[in-house]
Amino acid sequence: MSTATQVSSAKAETKMIPIYIMGKRYEVPESLTIMKAMEYAGYKYIRGCGCRGGICGACATVYRVPGDYKIRVGLACQTVVEPDMYLTQLPFYPANRAMYDFSVLEGKAEEIFSLYPELFRCVACNACTKVCPMDVQVMDYIATLKRGDIAAAAQISFDCIQCGLCASRCMGELPQYHIAQLARRINGALLAPRAEHLVNMVAKIETGHFQKGLDELKGMDEDTLKKVYTEREMEPATGEEEWAPQDNTYL
Repeated sequence: MSTATQVSSAKAETKMIPIYIMGKRYEVPESLTIMKAMEYAGYKYIRGCGCRGGICGACATVYRVPGDYKIRVGLACQTVVEPDMYLTQLPFYPANRAMYDFSVLEGKAEEIFSLYPELFRCVACNACTKVCPMDVQVMDYIATLKRGDIAAAAQISFDCIQCGLCASRCMGELPQYHIAQLARRINGALLAPRAEHLVNMVAKIETGHFQKGLDELKGMDEDTLKKVYTEREMEPATGEEEWAPQDNTYL
């Protein structure tokens, strides 16, 4: 079979479906994500493609499917196209973000109340939670913050990717994702217990415990560095949790 025939055969085996991007109809392979389908259709991402891994929240997309009244949302890099879906991508959403000097904060709920007084405009409609592509319980962490529980808000909002879709649907015009980010920063820096092993490791770094080893590695030529790497003691694939290397000089 010739190469041209093989390519033609592969195209024939790929099922094409219609989608509508900002009102214009395109035929795209059914297995593509929205982002790849848009590129297949000829769109070129200059800004807004983000990490392509579902982490950064830059490619928030809204869409409808036939026979369903509901506005659906998803990340273009993660959501697979559906037949006859109508979609458009959202630009950066200009939600309010408070300015503050984090170094002077003390970890009090009143500080969040002062920086984001709109927190108390929440009417508990839950539209924020329904629109979240990460299934974060947005209304719940807003409710915990109103009660002054910063740690709980930080935990509930942990999977937030800052896409801003919650703010775009909020009747109270809250910037939920910015408020949650502040809660997580306060919790991490001022409220959560310090990890003892981390404190010990930082102390070792500050005393220069690892400097000699780093200098030795930096002084090696490429071949020696490869040899050291390939001959290093590795953790067994089925090792116990208590496993530790015999040479613990730099642990």
